[in-house]
Amino acid sequence: NPQIRHYAHDAKDSSLAMLNIINDILDTTKLEAGMMELTPVNYHMGSLLNDVYNMIHVKAKEKGLELLFEISPSLPSEYFGDDIRLRQILVNLLTNGVKYTNTGTVTLRLTSTLEQGNARLNFCVKDTGIGIHEEDIDKLYEAFRRLDLSQNRNVEGTGLGMNIVQQILKLMDSTLEIKSTPGKGSEFSFSILQ
Repeated sequence: NPQIRHYAHDAKDSSLAMLNIINDILDTTKLEAGMMELTPVNYHMGSLLNDVYNMIHVKAKEKGLELLFEISPSLPSEYFGDDIRLRQILVNLLTNGVKYTNTGTVTLRLTSTLEQGNARLNFCVKDTGIGIHEEDIDKLYEAFRRLDLSQNRNVEGTGLGMNIVQQILKLMDSTLEIKSTPGKGSEFSFSILQ
């Protein structure tokens, strides 16, 4: 029955949203306690990007957005690093891009350069969304902080995601760079060594 299928889909979406909130709170607690550790393993970038794309594209499609992955063809395929935390960062940035973009595109761009046998991975998530005022950019990293609640009150989230992203990047000896123009979109970029 389509009605029952619709109810089941809503229940599943709600439970996943609740799980994400719980995971964000647990991650924040671990980070604040200094208990978050990176666990490097061998991983394949293609598999990681495929997982990330599959997690994001349904929401993008529901909003009529184009989700683009622009990956350098010269990118090596296998890396040694914490793929779980990298996936968490990318999902968080892309989810925010989809949440705060009503028309247009959300793009992940990935390039790489070699540094003494290691790869410097340069990630950039760019959207055509609502943008952020320059004076609000530093507020993004505050736990439980959400910007312009009057305009964004229907956007789900806890306000923990960017704080978590910045702290994980710090563990990876990196930082998040943000460029944004209100009404035109935002660009979030970071670079890590793998």
